[in-house]
Amino acid sequence: MPSTGSSSPERHLSKADPVMRRLIREHGACPIAKRNTGTLFHSLASAIIAQQLSVKAADTIQKRVMQLVSNPLTPRAYLATEPDALRSAGLSRSKALYIRNLAEAVENGLTKRTLQVLSDADAIKTLTSIKGIGQWTAEMYLIFGMHRPDVVSFGDAGLQRAARELYNNGKAKTGMLEQVSETWKPYRSTACWYLWRSLHNEPL
Repeated sequence: MPSTGSSSPERHLSKADPVMRRLIREHGACPIAKRNTGTLFHSLASAIIAQQLSVKAADTIQKRVMQLVSNPLTPRAYLATEPDALRSAGLSRSKALYIRNLAEAVENGLTKRTLQVLSDADAIKTLTSIKGIGQWTAEMYLIFGMHRPDVVSFGDAGLQRAARELYNNGKAKTGMLEQVSETWKPYRSTACWYLWRSLHNEPL
């Protein structure tokens, strides 16, 4: 994540939160800011394909769709592809329509640059106005696709579980994630990566 002033996200979080300090020691620097995020259309189309699927199933379908459409996925090539062919590649009717909605939005002027000038809330509102892109998908795009530094997906079950396990001994407590995340500002996206990382053996 981009740093503010002379402070880095890891330095800030280590000073603000002893749990974060331990996670940072265990898992090292957060790599999100160094990742190549790809185009807005490809990233969000991939997210739509992956909805409610296992990683393996989503990967298989995406490879078939890219072989059929383009690699990386582009809105113009997608719109030129017959719906029946997309269905044959494994896309459900609804997902094929959702990606078409996204393709039309991009062709009509939606770009990463147009989102960059918006606040987090307005960027999420713009993305979720496209049928097929929900709150979680929009939040993940802001974190991983746009490297926004201070986004928390409060509806993410993994983040909620990690917060309970790390801060409340596994006991359910209403608003736990909301409460502890206050100390992470303005680097809540980085803190979320460490919470996800605490739940997985492999890096995200």
